[in-house]
Amino acid sequence: MVADQRSPRDGRTIETIGQYNPQTDPSLIVIDEDRARHWLGQGAQPTRTVATLLRTQGIEATGR
Repeated sequence: MVADQRSPRDGRTIETIGQYNPQTDPSLIVIDEDRARHWLGQGAQPTRTVATLLRTQGIEATGR
């Protein structure tokens, strides 16, 4: 999800760009790479967890 940092943790989101389910075997990780790169290019800062998920999908978390 893309959310404004000023919003509450469970507040309004801007866009959903993927999903993650660690309870399946193997874990389900689905990320819209184009949208992730778009938001990273716009200056979005992923959390550590999201940065790790992006790396496992081959998406550089710096947005470059």
